[in-house]
Order: sequence, then structure tokens, then C-alpha cells
Amino acid sequence: MTDKGIHEECGVFGIYSKRNINAAQYIYYGLTALQHRGQESAGIVVCDTCGPIGNISGHKDMGLVNEVFHKETLDRLKGNIGIGHVRYSTAGKSTKENAQPVFINYAKGTIALAHNGNIINSDEIRKALIDEGAVFNGDSDSEVIAYKIAEERMHCSSIEEASENVSKLLKGGFALLILSPRKLICIRDPWGLKPLCLGMLDDMYVCASESSALRAIGADYVRDVSPGEMVMITEDGVRSKQILQADIKAHCVFEYIYFARLDSKIDGISVYNARIEGGKALAKRYPVDADVVTGVPDSGLTSAAGYAQESGIPFRLAFAKNSYVGRTFIKPTKEERTSAVAIKLRVIEDVVKGKRVVLTDDSIVRGTTLANIIKEMRRFGALEVHVRISSPPFLHPCYYGTDVPDNSELIARDLTTEQIRNKINADSLEYLDIEDLDVMTGGMPLCRACFDGKYPVL
Repeated sequence: MTDKGIHEECGVFGIYSKRNINAAQYIYYGLTALQHRGQESAGIVVCDTCGPIGNISGHKDMGLVNEVFHKETLDRLKGNIGIGHVRYSTAGKSTKENAQPVFINYAKGTIALAHNGNIINSDEIRKALIDEGAVFNGDSDSEVIAYKIAEERMHCSSIEEASENVSKLLKGGFALLILSPRKLICIRDPWGLKPLCLGMLDDMYVCASESSALRAIGADYVRDVSPGEMVMITEDGVRSKQILQADIKAHCVFEYIYFARLDSKIDGISVYNARIEGGKALAKRYPVDADVVTGVPDSGLTSAAGYAQESGIPFRLAFAKNSYVGRTFIKPTKEERTSAVAIKLRVIEDVVKGKRVVLTDDSIVRGTTLANIIKEMRRFGALEVHVRISSPPFLHPCYYGTDVPDNSELIARDLTTEQIRNKINADSLEYLDIEDLDVMTGGMPLCRACFDGKYPVL
């Protein structure tokens, strides 16, 4: 993604074993495989059920997984069940207080919660809790959910019942992992906005935002958690209950366009194949005479391969990427973003010199970065640059956990496609048609509100 204006969501990972294992170590590797979903903070909470008392302990901090956790830290986290989280903030400030999992002691015990998504009615729930005397450490909606479950547990017979009751109050996208001293609970929103899947490793149960994270610890994918389903894992095994219903399903389209790893399957759909199909659809609708097809690393490469397959134009890597430069979206000013991109991506002259180039990427937000990339390609001899974007134009904000900038930063809100083409100095510019999103995902019901303004949850 050339503008880095659409940010990743968060990633969750949990494990349950009846054996005396080091769950934190497994969670560490699972979170590392989910690092692309959030780079602001990381956390792990574990519980030891092998002793007479379920002792819960945890650690979280700002930074990447390998910055927050070291061998000594993991060795101190004793437990055979646990949950972990990597965060990119979509609700609440980027602070240690908002790092997850959220950990709460209350009159009947202790719970920890990890959450991917965004709750659009969290302010209403927060206000009611504050009126009842609750004191919050941060300002995230995840903390609101955890406090509400703890409050509800005071009036319920089990943590499962409390979690179910609170889930029915929530509006928005959520994949929840809830850890109590002897149980692991997984809940997915009824629209299927946020992904969540189950796996197994020997006799251990694993849950994660993406199937690629299961593979990172050698676990086998079993199935996706169904929209509206609650999965309860205890020493007696796995139980499932359909607790939430919605009139429609609305899986997040951006999992397939950008968020998820290429080696993941989300709700049975291969992310890699979806992006290949997006590139093919662009080639069918918007062919062009060109000599080479390339993509902006890394998000545009797979759609470029699909475009090349369908068009017959050779696919080439046209950029050398410096992976040790920080992501450009964290640079606060236009000048800093421009400088960072120039350092991070260098045009390979032999690929573009004297060539008509098709350049693919997954989106345009501001347009500034893409304009600089095209400028560099022309400087190194590209005769023509034809841009193909494997998503429709962004026109609306997202309220469910994807950090789409406000309307003032969405270039397609104010400019036509032709005006954007002129702004980025491309020879042609075309976006994926919104109808072709169905081609990418085999007709799966999708949330595409950021493109058409039709929100499944209000």
C-alpha cells in the first residue's frame, strides 16, 4: 500500500493444553506470525491450571513482539493456557495502558481479554460503567468489554454466561479471546467482520486471527469460528454455541486485499488466490499495451502477478526494498513520508528503462507516495507508467477496526480518477470495479462500506 494510510488491525492468538507446557513460548511464535497486523504493542497473559490454583500472570509493552519479549520474560510466564495480542490502535491512544491483553481482578476472580476489532457503541457502555463506579486505566474499547464482562460475571453463574450476555450488547467488529483461570473462550461477531480460526497441535487447542499463525507453531487448521459463535475450551474439551445472530454476513474485504498474510485462508478463501484473481480482473477490464508488469512491494506484487498471467505481459520485480526502514505511515509529515519511501524503495533501472510499465498496488489514499514512485520510475527511464489498483476508490471511513483516514485525507473523495491520474503523473489509472470484489472471493458476502458507504452495522 503506497500511502500507508490504511493501517492494519490487531492480531489475537490463544492456546489451551492440559499438559504442563510453556504456553507463552507458543504464543510468542504465534504473535510473531501475526506481527503484520499490529506493530505498536504486544502482550501475553497465561494461566497455570496444572497446580491446585490457576495462577494468571502476564507481560505487555510497547514495541514489536521480539522487542517486548525475551527468553527471560517468557520463562517467567508460567502457564499451560494463555492468550496474546499485537496491537495497532483503531480505538484508543497508542499507549502502554491500552496494550493488550486487558487484565482485570474482580470480586469473583480474574479475567484477561484480547480483542481484534472496534466497538461502535463502546462509549455508551463505558459511560454506564463509570456511572456505576468503574475506573479505567486506558481509553480502549477492549478495556470496556473486559470490565463489562467482569461486572456481568457478578450476576451470572459462569464466565461463559457473562461473556455471552455482554457479546449481545456489542455493535461492531470483534474477535474476542477471554481467559479465566481454567477456561479459554473465543467469540466472533455475528457479521463475520473479524476473522478467527481454530487449530490443533497434538492435544493442544489453538485459536488465532489467521491460519498462518497456526502453522507458525506447527498446528493444523481445523476450521474457522463461525460468525456469532462462542467456542469454550476447558479440560473437558471443546464446546460450541451459536450465541449471536445477524440478518447478513459481511466479511471484511480488506483481509483479502491487504491485511492477511498470503499464506492464510480466511473463511475458506485463499488470500493468495483472491489477490491473484483481483489482478486478473484488472487485466480483463483494463488492458493496456505494455512491456512489463510490476507491483509496489509488498502489497502490489500478487495482483501484479495476476495481471501478468491474464494479460500475457511479463512480470518483473522493479524495486529493491530495504526491509530495515520503518513503515512510511508512521511518518507524520509529507516530507518525512517522501524521504522514507525514497530510502525504502529503489527502482531497478534495468527493469524499467525504455519500457512501458504496468504498476499495481492495493489502494491509493493520499496519492503522494505513489506520485513519488512514478517520478522515480520515469527518472530511471520508464517510457510509460500505467497504474492499476486492486481495490475500488476509498470514499468512506471504516468504523469496525480498520483505520481508514477521515474524509479529508481520502483523495478519491475530492478528485475524479482523471484528476488523480494527473496528480500522480500516470499515463493511465484504473481501479478494480466494485463488482469484481465478488470475483476475488467467490461471491462471499463482504463488508465494502469503505467503498460504497453501505454499513452492515449502524
